Amino acid sequence: MNLSRRTFFKAASGAFVLASSPLVLKRAGIAGEAPIKVGNILDKTGGLNIYSLKQMQALAMTVEDINKAGGLIGRPIELHFYDSQSDNQFNSKYATDAMVKDKVSVIHGGITSSSREVMRPIVGKFKGLLFYNSLYEGGVCDRRHVSTGMVPAQQLAPLIEYMVKEKGGKKGYILAADYNYGHITSKWMQKFIRENGGEDLAVEFFPLDVTNFAPAISRIQAAKPDVVWSALVGGAHIAFYRQFEATVGKKNMMLASTTYGVGLEQLQLSPEEGDGIVVATSFIDSLPTAKEFVEKFKAYSGDQSYVGEYGEYGARGLSIWAEAVRQANSAEPDAVIEALAKGGIKVNGAGGLYTVDGQTNHTTMDIHLVVGNKNQSFDLIKSFSQRPPADTQLVCDLNKNPNDAQQYEIKL
Repeated sequence: MNLSRRTFFKAASGAFVLASSPLVLKRAGIAGEAPIKVGNILDKTGGLNIYSLKQMQALAMTVEDINKAGGLIGRPIELHFYDSQSDNQFNSKYATDAMVKDKVSVIHGGITSSSREVMRPIVGKFKGLLFYNSLYEGGVCDRRHVSTGMVPAQQLAPLIEYMVKEKGGKKGYILAADYNYGHITSKWMQKFIRENGGEDLAVEFFPLDVTNFAPAISRIQAAKPDVVWSALVGGAHIAFYRQFEATVGKKNMMLASTTYGVGLEQLQLSPEEGDGIVVATSFIDSLPTAKEFVEKFKAYSGDQSYVGEYGEYGARGLSIWAEAVRQANSAEPDAVIEALAKGGIKVNGAGGLYTVDGQTNHTTMDIHLVVGNKNQSFDLIKSFSQRPPADTQLVCDLNKNPNDAQQYEIKL
């Protein structure tokens, strides 16, 4: 992958070190200053790299932009990238390497919730800081963990209310990935479906390597739901959307998802296969606030295709962390954590205003209901301004309980 013509690579401690060119640092007046080391642990290779590739590029691009502008608190950022290869053994190894060997000030990493939960205790043990730039099932209460992505109260609540009450999708059939994200997210789906007067007919879980959904589709056809809810994850699960359209078809049964599009699935499906899938998201390329970022990213990467939410997460996470460093006037994890706790970390990003909630270390953001179209993109249905992470706020108060470090789960 071409991260940039303006960066260079060298092997170091099992990682790649990405730094702006010496000329860029010299012109910015920061060439001689001690760098702030940032770790980025994502899947450059492996079955989940559909979520990582553009996020890696966007994070590297944002590092370069900061360095060009004079660095962060007068120091250059040095980016250490580690390929976790969609294997949690590497998430564990590289989180340890980043903290112990490479002495990074922060780790931006993890795609799946299982990868996050492998790294989070390691970061806690070594008193570091983890930015998790991914949508997830909510509930993590940990001052050394910052969530910049959507949680169920932000994403699922408006999506399910719309599908049940406005589209008539009262009877739902849930398909989810067979790990903690799918299991907990499916419970949130059941909760919101029931609260909106709907009925969840069934819940099924699928390992990440499953590609044959014919038996499940037969059960769906027998159950006759109004809407199928997908919390499927990864490259293998894209097969479900193809098989669903070839058999049932969205003209006969509605299809909504928490994850469709975040791995750029719409670019791998045919226009007909993706047309009509309803999603709630915090970013699409066509937002008015996204134009500058999308153009810059395409010029930087050389990739003219759709950028998407997980690409934007890379810039979002790095920018929010950098603002916390500025307010703390330090890159030391504990100083940054104290700045986050004050609740004043705000960034105007490509998806709108992002504000870190000091009570939970989760992010308030705008949410958009969108539907896939035949241009392999998305049309906006409606937007919801500045939705807070209300689900995690119900169970987490880091100001009162700063030593909390657990994930709370929904009880049905």
